[in-house]
Amino acid sequence: MEYKDYYRILGLERGADQAEIKRAYRKLARKYHPDVSSEKNSEEHFKEVNEAYEVLKDPEKRAAYDRLGAGYQPGQDFHPPPGWDEGFEFHGGGYTNADPEAFSDFFESLFGRGGFSQTYGGRQRRQYNAQGENTYARIAIDLEDSYRGGTRQITLKHPTLGADGRPQLRERTLNVKIPKGITGGQQIRLAGQGEPGMGTGAPGDLYLEISFNPHALYHTEGKTVFLDLPLTPWEIALGAKVQVPTPDGPVKMTIPANSANGKKLRLKGRGIPARQPGDMVIVLQTVTPPANTDAQREAYRQFGEAFEFNPRKTMGG
Repeated sequence: MEYKDYYRILGLERGADQAEIKRAYRKLARKYHPDVSSEKNSEEHFKEVNEAYEVLKDPEKRAAYDRLGAGYQPGQDFHPPPGWDEGFEFHGGGYTNADPEAFSDFFESLFGRGGFSQTYGGRQRRQYNAQGENTYARIAIDLEDSYRGGTRQITLKHPTLGADGRPQLRERTLNVKIPKGITGGQQIRLAGQGEPGMGTGAPGDLYLEISFNPHALYHTEGKTVFLDLPLTPWEIALGAKVQVPTPDGPVKMTIPANSANGKKLRLKGRGIPARQPGDMVIVLQTVTPPANTDAQREAYRQFGEAFEFNPRKTMGG
């Protein structure tokens, strides 16, 4: 996907304030408007200008874009990294004067389908005595937090518009109760922790979407927890009783004889402990020890002679 330099499109420096952004947009919108422009490719330029303005005029979108844009050049291949918006508190952005269908894939990857704007919906219109807006953020916890529950301290960054007309990040720290059994993608609602209301209106709520930090041993799919379990060739062939780590503590497990590499064994109820607990899936992985000494190499030769086995037989080898 091509990286788009919205500042370059509007002819601005990255430190431009909101007044400069608005002036640049108005000038270029007049220049490239398809109804009046005689410029070559005016419609394409007009869409680019609208897209750039849609991002840079909004403090939340601009702060997210600036966070990702450092080090990229126009036209360079770009893919937003996983969890790029973790810890950012958003209202959801929404669209104003531009047609969402006219946006580029680059815009959509950040602020459209799957991005925070579409995930969380558009802005609410603030009125006198109106309820405050809900805010949203994604946070990452350890898998073990889901097994045990408890309280965690988190810090959120909230993009706002400073007095100088430039975006700035305001931080706040909260103590959050992590429910036991929560899964990736679920939300925690913190009542009254969103934006303040207008007049006598109640404050909005804060919704925290949960993801899991990368783990050295496990990965998850919904409530199911997966573990790749390394085994020796003789454990795979002869069977064995081995100790298997789980996020809730080690358990003993029987490996059936003549198991295949990649075979999946299931530990019922050992996955994420939701109301209906998930399972844990153990994926058997054969690990072959190296032959570094004469004795080890001789052992492998004798091993090979003991079997009439050719794994490439079906390939004509």
